Amino acid sequence: MTRIVFDRVIKFYGGLAAVDALTLDLSSGSLTGLVGANGAGKSTSMRILLNLTRATQGSATFDGVPYARLRRPARVVGAMTEPDVFHPGRRGRDALGILAAAAGLPSRRVPEVLEQVGLTAAAEKRAGAYSAGMRQRLALAAALLGDPQTLILDEPPNGLDPAGVHWLRGLIRRLAGEGRTVLVSSHQLAELAQAVDDVAVIDRGRLVTHQPVASLSPDGSPVWLEQAYFALTRKEGP
Repeated sequence: MTRIVFDRVIKFYGGLAAVDALTLDLSSGSLTGLVGANGAGKSTSMRILLNLTRATQGSATFDGVPYARLRRPARVVGAMTEPDVFHPGRRGRDALGILAAAAGLPSRRVPEVLEQVGLTAAAEKRAGAYSAGMRQRLALAAALLGDPQTLILDEPPNGLDPAGVHWLRGLIRRLAGEGRTVLVSSHQLAELAQAVDDVAVIDRGRLVTHQPVASLSPDGSPVWLEQAYFALTRKEGP
């Protein structure tokens, strides 16, 4: 299990603060949804955590260690930030095999994660012929290759049909139930209300609140979470 800590993280693009003094502590084994409108700073925060973007100030760490200094990052952190990263001419199995070899992971993990995400039958199909939902599943398989202690998932329901979203919700909860720390970014509040235990609301790069879903949605209803979000961010609801 791994603790994730954002410590006063600031990220400027020009004169604009995309992330503004973000401080967030996610305990080991937690299942947290990072909620915010498009442009709120969710993806930028995750990219800083994964060393894909450098923070202007502050730090983001896994058990006190930044991603760049992790000794075996694939075994500590599995990340899904962008589904369209696979060469369209490569078969799904081969794309994962290349990633496994680069990370020093055993080749047996490839068929295991393909089965885990429901892509065994499409393993020999080229990634360029995958549907949007299949590409999401392949990206999730890549995140799971190292059997990581922590999962960072940016908008994982995108491209999935209703059955796929239902499947994803169950998978995320099972992984968290195994003691992994899971951080899921999404603006789909109704889905998050059913999938996560805690919610961190971010608005204009700042943390607005971090608390259990149950305290924001007392009856477990997605409507309550939406109402709480609009009230906390002072945004106008639909």
